[in-house]
Amino acid sequence: MGSIILAAVPASGLLDPQAVISGAGVWGLAVVCAIVFAETGLLVGFFLPGDTLLFFTGVLALSGVISQPLWIVVPAIALSAALGDQLGYVIGRRSGPRIFDRRESGLFSRKSVKRTQGFFDRFGPAAVTVARFVPVVRTFAPVAAGVGTMPRRLFTMFNLVGAAVWSSAVVLLGFGLAHIPGVADFAARYIDLILIGIVVASVLPLLVKAVIGRQRPA
Repeated sequence: MGSIILAAVPASGLLDPQAVISGAGVWGLAVVCAIVFAETGLLVGFFLPGDTLLFFTGVLALSGVISQPLWIVVPAIALSAALGDQLGYVIGRRSGPRIFDRRESGLFSRKSVKRTQGFFDRFGPAAVTVARFVPVVRTFAPVAAGVGTMPRRLFTMFNLVGAAVWSSAVVLLGFGLAHIPGVADFAARYIDLILIGIVVASVLPLLVKAVIGRQRPA
């Protein structure tokens, strides 16, 4: 099964989501799910085009390149995303300190985990959900949660919510905008910035409130 899925990925490479899905044929959804899982579960996902991949999944679901209906596509991707995060959490819990404490710089380093840990300090457990919408951060967020002290049950709850919201929002956004010629191409080009903008707009009021609360005298 795994070799069939890998063989379905076209030579144009993983960085061209539309070519990946179109070239995979009947294995399109399976390839999407495998990449989504790898993005957080195998600690190599920082270079994978997760957001654009899901966006084009929605676009190509409308055109029929992906033959499965949305009620199968979205839950399948959400499940893959959730399982990837759970594996990342287990890696962080069991091997994180040994893996990351050896290096001072680079993506796989103590600094990477500390930067992601700062994300948790800012947003609390909800960072697991918020991180799903932020490229690179979502790769290390489950590892940081495992290395830290977040209970498995709490992580799993926010992980499931984040996976469901992220997959539904991005796939349905692509599916909806595919009805409008030209708009889908523009949105696909800037999907990462659009999602980060949505996250910033959502959490900015909370940050302002927190800053004001700290400045007030006790």
